[in-house]
Amino acid sequence: MRRTLEEAGAGYVLAVPKSQQPHAPLGRIDQAIADAPDEAWERHSCGDGAKGPRLYEWAGARLPSISVSDGGRPTHERCVLGRRSPARPNEIAYYLAYTPNGTSVADPVRIAGSRWAIEEAFQAAKNECGLDQYEVRRNPGWYRHITPATLTHAFLAVVAAQTTERGGGRNDPTSTIRFTVAEVRRLLDTLLPRPTPRLGAVVHALNWSLWRRQHQAITRHRHYRRRTSSGNDF
Repeated sequence: MRRTLEEAGAGYVLAVPKSQQPHAPLGRIDQAIADAPDEAWERHSCGDGAKGPRLYEWAGARLPSISVSDGGRPTHERCVLGRRSPARPNEIAYYLAYTPNGTSVADPVRIAGSRWAIEEAFQAAKNECGLDQYEVRRNPGWYRHITPATLTHAFLAVVAAQTTERGGGRNDPTSTIRFTVAEVRRLLDTLLPRPTPRLGAVVHALNWSLWRRQHQAITRHRHYRRRTSSGNDF
């Protein structure tokens, strides 16, 4: 797969096992990262999480070009990356990257962190739309279930994305967070007529949603303040 992407001129950042062997002169990728000096590790955020920025320490090393496939003047370069948590430095994840020449470490770090958004989308589709709740063994039945489930999740995600956050954002504990896919699904489940909902149920659902999002904003503010405070190694 990496060769296909490289031949197409497409960059990538791929997670690999610690036994991965980049091309010479390096051996296993875990040994290459283990040999990195302490000053090679830089702290970067690979995206915002529910409890604050996802801060990790990253170390990278460029790999020599391959003359057979790269030609005389390569436009991209390969590198190895290691990621560790400041709280658990012995637990290291490994990546291979193929990026345009001159790319800083922060760019592949940001790309590596984008996988959490994909995982969160799949998890939301399972929890709110029943993406994984099928008992079929053939493709026609599988498609009949997966198609409406993914369309439902897409609709909920678009509605949630069109909402705005009240207040000053994550640094304002008095604000309310944006609607999530789960929150939109709960409100629609209560407010849509089946028959027409009672006014008391509508008011209760809206007030309960506002209260929940206000308290989630307070929790988020405290998580971010704790994680971004100086000297905190979380």
